[in-house]
Amino acid sequence: MKTIGLIGGTTWESTQLYYKIINETVREKLGANHSAKILLYSFDFNEIIQTKGDTIKLAELITKIAFKLEKVEADFLLICANTLHIVFNQVQKNINIPILNIIDVTGKEIQKLGVKKVGLLGTTTTMEKNFYKDRLKSKFNIHAIIPTPEERNLIQDVIFNELALGKIKESSKKKLISIINNLIKKGAEGIILGCTEIPLLIQQEDVNIPVFDTTYLHATAAAEKALY
Repeated sequence: MKTIGLIGGTTWESTQLYYKIINETVREKLGANHSAKILLYSFDFNEIIQTKGDTIKLAELITKIAFKLEKVEADFLLICANTLHIVFNQVQKNINIPILNIIDVTGKEIQKLGVKKVGLLGTTTTMEKNFYKDRLKSKFNIHAIIPTPEERNLIQDVIFNELALGKIKESSKKKLISIINNLIKKGAEGIILGCTEIPLLIQQEDVNIPVFDTTYLHATAAAEKALY
């Protein structure tokens, strides 16, 4: 079994889901007494916030931790946050072990279902910057659409002022479902939960089209990569 290196704490609310899903998947594949080999570095999330959108500083911060995990013999890494994949390329080129990309894992799953147009929910950075949408388009020919500016700000508020703090509100769930329905009206055939906190609030049963839970997809792909 390969050793998985997790770069987490962004936030710890979602990182605990990674740990749970990876271990559950390994147990399911190998049997009751088995669990995953995991090395976890958990950030003080405030360190990430203090980079204030400076991708050079962010890349340096994550690369430093990626290198530490490589030195203690992780076989491959996961960056346990969609937004931090904005610096994926910079980090990957500076280390010698692979990073399992959350966008690629999600894109492959979308392709399996033959979905060509998806609604993308996430932080404002994930929705508004091109790193996520461009990778989906160039590698998988998947077109991602995003909510309106007002809706994007609402999602950002829910992520950082509620979900990241462990607050689950039914009123916020209804607002996000309304935003999803608006994306469906614009032609979305599936919905990417492109923030690892959003699955704390929205699940497949809440939506009538396929929902791509990036946390679950990333974590299960990591478990399978570790085993095979």
